[in-house]
Amino acid sequence: MSLLVDVPLQILLAAVSATLIGCILLYVTRFTSADDLPPGPRPLPLIGNAHQFPMKDVERTFAGWSDQYGDIIFLRIFTRPMLIVNSTTAARDLLEKRSAKSSDRPSSVLMTDLFGWGNVIATLPMGERLNKHRRWIHSTFFTEGSLSQFASAQSRETRTLIGGLLRTPERHAAHVHRLASSLVLEALYGHTITSEDDEYLTYAEQALIGTAEAAAPGAAIVDFLPFLRHVPAWFPGAEFKRRAIKTKAAVHLAHTKPYELVERLMASGDEKPSLVRSLIEQYTAKGTLAAERDDIMNVGAITYVAAIDTTQSVLLNFILAMVLHPEVFVKAQEEIDRVIGNDRLPEPSDRESLPYLECILREVYRWNPPGPLGLPHVLSEEDTYRGYRLPKGCMILANLWFMTHNAELYPDPESFRPERFWGLSEEKLEELCPRNVIFGYGRRICPGRRFADRSIWLAMAAMIATLDIRKARDASGEEITPRMAFTSGSVTSHAEDFVCSISPRAAATSLIASIATSVTP
Repeated sequence: MSLLVDVPLQILLAAVSATLIGCILLYVTRFTSADDLPPGPRPLPLIGNAHQFPMKDVERTFAGWSDQYGDIIFLRIFTRPMLIVNSTTAARDLLEKRSAKSSDRPSSVLMTDLFGWGNVIATLPMGERLNKHRRWIHSTFFTEGSLSQFASAQSRETRTLIGGLLRTPERHAAHVHRLASSLVLEALYGHTITSEDDEYLTYAEQALIGTAEAAAPGAAIVDFLPFLRHVPAWFPGAEFKRRAIKTKAAVHLAHTKPYELVERLMASGDEKPSLVRSLIEQYTAKGTLAAERDDIMNVGAITYVAAIDTTQSVLLNFILAMVLHPEVFVKAQEEIDRVIGNDRLPEPSDRESLPYLECILREVYRWNPPGPLGLPHVLSEEDTYRGYRLPKGCMILANLWFMTHNAELYPDPESFRPERFWGLSEEKLEELCPRNVIFGYGRRICPGRRFADRSIWLAMAAMIATLDIRKARDASGEEITPRMAFTSGSVTSHAEDFVCSISPRAAATSLIASIATSVTP
């Protein structure tokens, strides 16, 4: 009797196994056809190109593949199709001209579920909810009218940055972090930081540390094998799960604590403008605040974290570039002396009168883009491009780093040369300006880019006007030349830790004295 039962069961198991294997092989065959898919490294069965996906220097590896495969490269990571875009032409064709099809985001178990970011602008699919979030951010961080209301805060925090660099120049990275945090906290929540141990500085920092390390494209294996979310934290190799538990707690605080601060400020009668305050007032008047509360917290938290990370990345890259290229720094100082003098800091209205400083900012953006691969897009429907089939659900990664290091457009791309942007026609400058690349493409372009760009320009201009930034010297008096090295393997790239000498500029003595008496340590 048992034999009669066991035989059909064995046959059933064999049939199920054969079906599964057949489905897998069919799926693999579909995504390894050389006839209709773009070229790329040859995948292996089941794992695809997972064994070839780099965990470090991702953007450089993808750039190297372009010599063999061209500017669009097809991969498959397990079952997920992926397209690497290595040129501005292809990026504009796919992400701008076809943005209706290419503006979704890939689902992320790690970011959304394990880290607790939920429905934030970085991960939301196309739809009304995303549009609402973008409108909210745009209303505060993009229009000229909204930007002007934060001019005094930007001026104050820029002076605080200079004061900090003068007091403790060896802590330049901490002072840059405080600047970036202060500006965003004020705009989002109306909170002014008055000390370096302000509790609201820590919420974004803790959320950022855990998130950035694990959110790089391809680094989170759980996004490609979602069943791994069920692996217990104690299981060997489940470091991502253990890290996620700590990160999720920090992300929760980054959502709730600043929002609660705004509620307390409003209750106390404080009238300082902020994005979150305006949204609370708007939806309270409509009687729908309870329904919008989570979305308001989501917009605040993700903007808070993302803006801090990218702003400090650009400014640290600037300081490193000035240490390595003193001739550029001196030339910028001469321009400011000639145009503005030494009695005040540069203001936004001076920007058009300082063209060499503008060239430096463009070159800083180009030299090491803060987000080398941006954030991934996903095709919401199947498409064709240059005769190749692009399957629905294909992830598109734009190699922003390689677009700004294309030797045909930027000769000697590893060198820092602001002069490459000097004297260009408007048409040529529009083609080469890295500002048109590093903030993303299409419907996913960064909605806060104008606020970030203005804040960075003001900080750079103030440092040039008031400080001398040079190579540090060791105990024997020899100059220390820092390496031109940048972090890799996370969403944002920073200059690796370096030492330098920062001192007050003799030509700006009276200006420095006025800054020193007006800032809070």
